[in-house]
This record gives sequence, C-alpha cells and structure tokens, in this order.
Amino acid sequence: MAATELTTDDSSFRWGDRTYLMGVINVTPDSFSDGGQFNSVDAAVAQARRMVKAGVDILDIGGQSTRPGAAQISLEEELERTVPVIEAICRNVRGRTTISIDTTRVAVARAAIAAGADWLNDISGGTYEPEMLSLPAELNAPIVLMHLRGTPETMQSLTDYDDLMGEMVAGLKGQAEKAIAAGAIPEQIILDPGIGFAKTYEQNIEILQQLPKLRALGYPLLVGPSRKSFIGKILDQPDPKQRVWGTAAACCGAIAGGADILRIHDVAEMHDVCRVADAIWR
Repeated sequence: MAATELTTDDSSFRWGDRTYLMGVINVTPDSFSDGGQFNSVDAAVAQARRMVKAGVDILDIGGQSTRPGAAQISLEEELERTVPVIEAICRNVRGRTTISIDTTRVAVARAAIAAGADWLNDISGGTYEPEMLSLPAELNAPIVLMHLRGTPETMQSLTDYDDLMGEMVAGLKGQAEKAIAAGAIPEQIILDPGIGFAKTYEQNIEILQQLPKLRALGYPLLVGPSRKSFIGKILDQPDPKQRVWGTAAACCGAIAGGADILRIHDVAEMHDVCRVADAIWR
C-alpha cells in the first residue's frame, strides 16, 4: 500500500484531500485535440501561465503525439520540442507548478529532469524502455505508469481482452513492483488505466465504472478522460474542443471511483467541477 503523501521540490500532494489537476501542454503539430496550438516556446509558456492562473497543479509537457495512428518521431526532435519549453517555463512562469515530462524515452526523461521537470509520465508504463523504471530512484522523481498495449500506431487493433480490468490491474501492479525492485519507493509511483489507449468505447466506460479495482492496489490514481473519443461518441460531437462538459461528467465519474489526479485540457472549467465533486465524494 502506498503512502498518502508525496512531496516534490515544488508542491505537496496529499492523496484523498482533494483532486489534483494535470494540465496538458502538447508541444506537437499533430496531437488529437490541440496539435499545433502550443508547438513553440512562446505559445507553450503563455499556455502554462494561463493554466497556472486557472489553478492547475501539474503541467504535463509532451513532444510526441500519442493520438491513435501517430508515428514515432526521432529522439532529437522530441528533445528539441520539450527541453526548451521546460527551461522557459522554469524561467518565466511565476508561481509555477510541478512539471511533468510525458515521454517513453529514458534520454528525454533525463534531459527533462535536468532542465527542471519534476515528474515522469510514461504512457508505456516502462515497457518500451525498461530502464525508465530505474529513474525514480536515480533522479528522485515520481513516475506515472500507464496501461497500454502496442504503440499509438497499432494500439486500436489490440483491444481484445479476456478480462480487461484483471489484465490491467495485474500489468500495472507488475510494472510498479519492477520499479520498486529497481529502487523506487512506493510513494513515487502513480498508476493510470490509459483511457482511450488500446481500449474500445465500451472498455473506456467499463474502466470508469470499475476504477476502485485499480485504486485497491494502494497507489495514487491518475485518469485522463479529457476530450476523448468515447465522449464524442456519447455526445455525437466530432470536435474534441466541444467536449468540455462531457469531459466534466467523466471527471466526476473518475473522482467518484477514486481518482486522485485528472489529466485535462480545460483547466478553469475542470477546476470548478472538481471543487464541487470533491465536496460530494470526499
């Protein structure tokens, strides 16, 4: 069972007290929702300022699109996209929050922490580059381990599970144990079920209904429903940016199921949603 508190250089997180918000800043030209909006240093810093003002707790910086079908970019390009943005946020965003690097690459993770990032967020859960699981101990950085099958290019053809929740829980438990075996302490580990990653519409709904099964492992839980396609299907809304209130409903469901962190795009709106949902469920 993980402890109930995580302290970084910038913030103290007390799990269970309230829901924390991780704001997405994709420094990419092709992400599914905001591709091209923040793929310059100035635009990313301006967005970071807006998110901090709106009450974000964590800024998640990603240089590699993970939308379905996205191709892998080179290591050099991922470094060029992310490291200058992290350095600029550290220099220019007053009262900055915790910074997370969204990457599956050990080299990017190390460079990002050296540039000022605080957390690691690996959508592969440490399966693409197993050395990632040694970094929490090496760099004294928490890590988010997400459940995924395949790659963004192939994942939507890999949705055939015999027992979705059982396989997900076992897989994430195993990766967390490998990180601990590599020197991490349980307090450094956060789990993410990977809404939309190698999951069908029906499976995404099942995950939100069954979150307590994952939360029972004892680690803090991050859920990322923001603007996802399953919300678009329910609302018959093809434009991800028009799924704000559908996202709000999914966030409420996640909080009711035990989520500690929500990875979202619309910080001001979800900040208000979380205040009310926390008053009801916490």
